Amino acid sequence: MPPLRSCLYECRVMHHRMHPRQHRFEYGLFLACLDLDELDALHSRLRWFSRNRRNLYEFRDTDHFTRAPGSEGPAAGGGIRAGLTAWLATQGIPLPAGMRVQLVTLPRVLGYVFNPVSFYFASNPDGSPLFAVAEVGNTFGEQKPYLVPVDGRGREETGTRRALPSEGGPPDAARFRLIAPKHFYVSPFSALDLRFDFRLQAPGDRLVLGVNDLDSQDRTMLISSVTGTRLPLTDAELLRLTLRYPLVTARVITLIHWQALRLWWKRLPFHRKSDHPDLQRDVLHPHPVHRAGSRH
Repeated sequence: MPPLRSCLYECRVMHHRMHPRQHRFEYGLFLACLDLDELDALHSRLRWFSRNRRNLYEFRDTDHFTRAPGSEGPAAGGGIRAGLTAWLATQGIPLPAGMRVQLVTLPRVLGYVFNPVSFYFASNPDGSPLFAVAEVGNTFGEQKPYLVPVDGRGREETGTRRALPSEGGPPDAARFRLIAPKHFYVSPFSALDLRFDFRLQAPGDRLVLGVNDLDSQDRTMLISSVTGTRLPLTDAELLRLTLRYPLVTARVITLIHWQALRLWWKRLPFHRKSDHPDLQRDVLHPHPVHRAGSRH
């Protein structure tokens, strides 16, 4: 059988909140990097990984771009590629024949998943980069995608460059950059009028991803990074990583709430989701609180 393009990354996640108070943490996990054209092959070749069927690890199309933009119904044709294509059409993005898409994400573990953010990297058949998409999620079950162009091509609000402390990798690796208003509720300890600063590198032997928060004065409020080392996607590696990072998706949501408790203890300003519905725009499958704009 031909070798798989899909792989795993053993990663370190780092968050460093700069303002209004310092707060830093770092932890390990692993992510899957899935070639969308290989999802069915992974289902048939791996014992511990399935597509749309319960297993130790499961990729479920409905966890991602499978609802039509502005609708609660499925995208035409169904499946993650159809959903991604439908959303890109709303952005005026024509898709070349044979486009390859890699998705960096957490799979479901024993049926449970929470992804703070997933990343899509699109390239031409010859491997040249096209764009990236960051699919940001929150604990309300909402998602908001951001189209991230190849670094140096428009759609940036500023040319300011900030290097990640962990930034690295081969100099010829494709890089993607976007600074854009958040317009999305992510955390009660982050204001809605901030901007996201996405700085991404196409997956290779190393994974280097950065998402910072900027305020209106271009001050960095929060630094977030994911760095990882490539591993083969095999049953043996899945079992090894399971022993090292058991119930990784449950661990992610538990750590999110633990860090939120620590921020509350430090008395950081608290922002309710219902406070600024006008600053929550183009959200996919919005929560009832978002639609009603009522307090909770």
